[in-house]
Amino acid sequence: MIVLRLPGGLSLRLHTRALVVGGAGTLLAASLAVLAVGAGDCPIGPADVLRVLAGGGTPADRFVVTELRLPRLATALAVGAALGLAGAVFQSLTRNPLGSPDILGVTQGAATGALVVVVLGGNSIALGAAAAAGGLATGALLAALAGPRGLTGHRLVLVGIGVTAILTGVNGWLLTRAPLMDAARAALWLTGSLDGRGWANALPVLAALAVLLPAVLLARAPALRLIELGDDTAAALGVPVRRVRLAALGTAVLLVSLAAAAAGPVSFLALTAPHLARRLTRAPGPNLLPAAALGAALLAAADQVAQHAVGGHQLPVGVVTGVLGGGYLTWLLAGERGSRR
Repeated sequence: MIVLRLPGGLSLRLHTRALVVGGAGTLLAASLAVLAVGAGDCPIGPADVLRVLAGGGTPADRFVVTELRLPRLATALAVGAALGLAGAVFQSLTRNPLGSPDILGVTQGAATGALVVVVLGGNSIALGAAAAAGGLATGALLAALAGPRGLTGHRLVLVGIGVTAILTGVNGWLLTRAPLMDAARAALWLTGSLDGRGWANALPVLAALAVLLPAVLLARAPALRLIELGDDTAAALGVPVRRVRLAALGTAVLLVSLAAAAAGPVSFLALTAPHLARRLTRAPGPNLLPAAALGAALLAAADQVAQHAVGGHQLPVGVVTGVLGGGYLTWLLAGERGSRR
């Protein structure tokens, strides 16, 4: 374990295995990024990709890398990291391995905001803003319905399941009210897609990560680790439990909302990445950095599968994450059942 001394007499304890997993996940995401940028109808070698990223390369390579492929990849990495980090926070807050934005209704709230814009005939910029607003509004609704002492455990999960059911029905009704072409466009967005994504989609998520990731790691990770021991124990150790919960919930909801605005509701990633991080680190606590790094690597890999798995046709990345994430969850539950026997 590594202990970092922070200003104000504070300290941050870092598990060595968690640091290794986080570093390995970051390296894996970077390696996948280089390979992904070079793959396609106009292949570019890894050395040429690195040369372009360093400011060199031929004009043709620079155009293909910086204008055509890098914005989509940056969106994938940013959205994956945001969902992995948010999923780890949700699971830590609820102390429940199923505590993810997909199940708690935040993702469906973002979809509701986007569908309202589709029905009203808005453009893609308004759609992204409405998706972010819908996710944030759903997070505020969850906090209000859960009550002052309900931002933990089964209560928040049950409230989230109820909100999810309501919003799913609302979303289905909104789809029936949209014009046919707009409904088809909305259905593709609801699946989760990175097709046609540019810097305008990636930059808001990257900016949020640049601000929130250090803040969560330094200010909230130690408190979340103590809160996982129980509210009474955390309060006895000096943690302002309610304030930390509200701040962590707001951070996670903001990340999910911006991620949904950028790429649509990508399913299962926020559930799977924290699970993998916890199994690899074998360390207590939310494992925020490993979850974010693995989330970025998983979405970058899923996007490559979506682009090249079916010859001549691109799948929405949400289809790939849903199949792989659902398969992983099924395998995990089957393994736990076998171990109990």
